[in-house]
Amino acid sequence: MSIITGRGDSGSTDLLFGKRIAKTSLRIEALGNVDELNAALGLARAASHDESWIELIDRLQSLLIGLMGQLAHLPEDEARYLEKKYAAIADADLTWITAEAHRYEAQGIRFTGWAIPGAEGSMARAGLDFARAVARRAERGVLALHESGEPVPEVVRLFFNRLSDLLWILARAGND
Repeated sequence: MSIITGRGDSGSTDLLFGKRIAKTSLRIEALGNVDELNAALGLARAASHDESWIELIDRLQSLLIGLMGQLAHLPEDEARYLEKKYAAIADADLTWITAEAHRYEAQGIRFTGWAIPGAEGSMARAGLDFARAVARRAERGVLALHESGEPVPEVVRLFFNRLSDLLWILARAGND
C-alpha cells in the first residue's frame, strides 16, 4: 500500500478510530507542533555524542509518540483509547522530567539571563534550544485546544511546561 493515498487532498485527515477532521483544526495544529518537537529533538540527538543525552532524548521522543496518540483521538473516543491501553503521558512521566531537571540543576545550572542559542558552538545544544522553543509552541497549541472546549488531560498540558524547562537546562549543561 502506498503512503500516497490522496485521502487528505480535500483538506481533512484521519484520527484514531476512523474519525476525520479538518487539517486546519486546533487538534491537528497541536499534533503538528508535537511532531515538529519530536523532529527537533531528533536533530539534537543526532548531533550529540553523549550516551546519557541520547538515552534521555530517546525517552522523551518515546513519550512524545504516546502523547501524539492522546491528541490523535476525539474526546468521545477517550474510553476506547484507554481500553486499547495505548501509550499515554502519566504523572510518573512528569515526576521523571522534573527529577532530570533537578539532577542537571545540581550541576550548577541556573538562570542568569537570556541565553543565545548556538553561542556555545554545539549543534546538540542549539538543537535542544530549538526543541525548547517548539515545546513552548506545542504547549500553546495544546492549551488553545483545551480552552476551545476540547478537553486535554491536565498531565498533557503540564508536560510541555516541564519539558521546555528541562530542555533549557540541558542546553546549558554542555553534555554534547
